[in-house]
Amino acid sequence: MIHWRRGEVSALTGGWGEVITCEVALEDGSSVPALAYSPEVGSPEVGDTVVLNVSALLKSLGTGGHALVVALPDRLPPDPADETGAQPAGHIVKARYTPLQTMVLALEEQESAAHDALRTRAEVVAGDLDGMPVVVAELHSALPAVVAGLHLERPGARVVYVMTDTGALPLAFSRRVAQMRARGMLASTVTVGQAYGGEHEAITLHSGLLAARYVLGADVIVVAQGPGNAGSATTWGYSGISQGESLNAVHTLGGRGIAALRVSGADPRERHRGLSHHAGTALGRVVLGAADLPFADDEALSPGLRAAVEDLCARAAGDLRPVSVLATGLEEALRACPVPLRTMGRGLDDDPAAFLTTAAAGRYAARLLQ
Repeated sequence: MIHWRRGEVSALTGGWGEVITCEVALEDGSSVPALAYSPEVGSPEVGDTVVLNVSALLKSLGTGGHALVVALPDRLPPDPADETGAQPAGHIVKARYTPLQTMVLALEEQESAAHDALRTRAEVVAGDLDGMPVVVAELHSALPAVVAGLHLERPGARVVYVMTDTGALPLAFSRRVAQMRARGMLASTVTVGQAYGGEHEAITLHSGLLAARYVLGADVIVVAQGPGNAGSATTWGYSGISQGESLNAVHTLGGRGIAALRVSGADPRERHRGLSHHAGTALGRVVLGAADLPFADDEALSPGLRAAVEDLCARAAGDLRPVSVLATGLEEALRACPVPLRTMGRGLDDDPAAFLTTAAAGRYAARLLQ
């Protein structure tokens, strides 16, 4: 189901990274904010005719509240080319068989400089992360807080973000990642599965994790879906369930899985107060291997959190381990974070428990480094 509109760009309003935002005057006389991914559709200019997908905007869905530019029909972008003018390398298609499928050079494929390492390096072939700490979050918004906590403990740690495909597919949609890369909080990014647009691409999460360590030299990996968590108020119908699936992948590869817990002291929905009810499914039932569940040791921060985490670990299908992490210094690290902290529309002062808990996961990962 797609709701189409045609209009004319009336103003350019900004953007970030490869994203351009604009205001579009529609044929019916109304106006909507719109977003264009310039590598895919080109760079709109004032006066351009644009074709829009307004489906999510009409239903007030999604992070950002923009229509999406599908095409500039009167001014198509040129065919992509490398520095010699030839077609760029890569034959892996992402967003496959959609009208906007895109072709990328994946780290695994034969044309990639990383192919030989991923095909012949003993640790990669064996699928062995050798106990490397991998923090896995349910929400994309946890990413800055996790890294802030990590860098508090190990300022020089090389952190690679691996984005899964259960939220936004284009990494370019994430303002936070663009800001974190610009400020040196992340060393690199990898998009896996159907997600695309990272500095590096991988066909699977497993390959992406191994490449982050053995090709990109990560000290710590952080895994999370892109912006735009989808939910349905049902037990199994929410995109954050991928947290459990990602922790299973880390366990399969011999990494040290660390769950960044979704905690809130301010969410208006009772089921998300304290330890989110999603943890019972994504962590308690989906995770079948081992994973650590760090939480800040301040009981005043989230009353009953320790008991909730310990209870979850006691009845989980997998080997979940509660870990108490020193809270001292975490709030200061978060306030010094050079990118904005927002989750579910709330900031640090609105919901400190949410950010301090995810920062505790980052601090714990840093302490596992040799």
